Amino acid sequence: MPYRRTERVEARLADNRERILGAARRLITEGGFREAQVGAIAAAADVATGTIYRYFPSKAELFIEVLRVICERELNVVSAIAASGGSASERIASAVRAFVSRALRAPRLAYAIIVEPVDPEVDLVRLEYRRGQVRVFEAMIEDGVRAGEFPPQNAAVSAACLVGAFLESLVRPLSEHSFALEEERREVIEATVEFSRRAVKGGPTP
Repeated sequence: MPYRRTERVEARLADNRERILGAARRLITEGGFREAQVGAIAAAADVATGTIYRYFPSKAELFIEVLRVICERELNVVSAIAASGGSASERIASAVRAFVSRALRAPRLAYAIIVEPVDPEVDLVRLEYRRGQVRVFEAMIEDGVRAGEFPPQNAAVSAACLVGAFLESLVRPLSEHSFALEEERREVIEATVEFSRRAVKGGPTP
């Protein structure tokens, strides 16, 4: 007769997995991927180091799962704004403001998501996330073009340029973790939002 796990065993295994993921998320939030070593994750999750490898074959697999959950949450925030009421210009500005504001409030986590060097397989999740962001902004730009709010343009290219620009605008501040002052954070947020507005509303170059 094959062995069948009891509900209690299943619950314990699921709890261990969630504790490992939660510990990894906390360490990444506090210090980036560099600080999220397997030993530190095991200690934070109160499990043996070997236990982590029962659930995740490698550290990269663990990071992939953590990053996917974080990226999905951030993409949902922007998607909800895109689906809300208002003009395309207002929604784009709100989405950019929300993204940049959230990044500057959690600079080490944002640095890990956007900038920090990672294994190639982990970086694939990051690229998927960026493509998701581009699709959300592409839809808003198409809305603006249809409404006559924006000039005719290639929405896919414009969205890729826009997402690339506001991600790049965060590289230096996130690398330096220098935005302790609210005034400095506001300056970066508003400058990025204003650039984003101009980028999609400007007419063709003469």
